[in-house]
Amino acid sequence: MKTFFRCATAIIVGVLVLQIPAYAEAPTLGSTAPTFKLQDQKGDWRSLDQYRGKWVVLYFYPKDDTPGCTTEVCTFRDDVLKLRKAGAEVLGVSLDDIKSHAAFAEKYHVPFPLLADNTQTTAKAYGVLTSKLGFSYAKRETFLIDPTGNIVKHYVDVDPKENSGQVLADLAALKQGT
Repeated sequence: MKTFFRCATAIIVGVLVLQIPAYAEAPTLGSTAPTFKLQDQKGDWRSLDQYRGKWVVLYFYPKDDTPGCTTEVCTFRDDVLKLRKAGAEVLGVSLDDIKSHAAFAEKYHVPFPLLADNTQTTAKAYGVLTSKLGFSYAKRETFLIDPTGNIVKHYVDVDPKENSGQVLADLAALKQGT
């Protein structure tokens, strides 16, 4: 019986340890956004530097073609013209590869870059890399980056249906305040 309890305890501790992310924290508001260079769904290289002078909506999501991620990408897709009119560019990031992003973007007619962070470097830099049961993924979080490259908003525990609307409202308020 003691052996059973030792094994059960070891399994429980092991599962809990696998669910605890040991990654960097997110950059703070007002700090310079971490730079990156990633390929999009077409294989084109994208870097944060090429968006200098524009607002950037950098949203991280767990996995292509899953329910919440599909809702979020379609909401940003539907609002992309409003976001661009407000001077913002949208960039989606997950740990999926280019091929997965290409299929996802084609299926849902995504008109903005989906960036492949298969090295997990960008997710780590933004503090969104996590794991559960040994599988790594990016947490669903969004960063609003101003034209000078500073993080002005960080959305945690994002609701996929509401995130784009929140960003639009905050972007309007921030632009009005400047």
